[in-house]
Amino acid sequence: MSKGKIASIASGVIVVGVILFWMFTAPYLGNYGIYRTPGILIGGTATPAPADFTPLNEQHRGPVLMQQAGFPPLVVHLSWVGTPDGVITATRPDGGYWARRVRERGGDGKLRIGDATYNMTATEILGPERLVMMEKWAAKAGRTLDQTTSEGAEPLRDWEVFFWTPRS
Repeated sequence: MSKGKIASIASGVIVVGVILFWMFTAPYLGNYGIYRTPGILIGGTATPAPADFTPLNEQHRGPVLMQQAGFPPLVVHLSWVGTPDGVITATRPDGGYWARRVRERGGDGKLRIGDATYNMTATEILGPERLVMMEKWAAKAGRTLDQTTSEGAEPLRDWEVFFWTPRS
């Protein structure tokens, strides 16, 4: 085999290895560009949903991991806030992957908060209730509805809101 062919194969293996490494680890460093790339392992311990998700706000400050039912089983990191009845998540109104899947395929999935993984169903929130929920989400994030998360992003009042409730 020629050196050129060996170099091509080695380069291909390295590229595939880097992509697979990224998919399995999916670092969440921001809410734009490649940082929004999903992983494929959710992990955690299957746990019955609590009667009230509010105490989880103080126990787990980082993002929640979300994996929707069906294929592909991608895991996405989301900012969130727990409420007595469920979990509020939000996303930029940019036609993103997971919001589109909730609309097209239904909202069944899993949320991992800390070491616990809950079977949940997402429902898109529209109308005046969306801003009420977005205010709670923004407050946990330390922002107002008129602020953005990054330069060039939409103000939080324009974001899409999804409410996750326990699935039996």
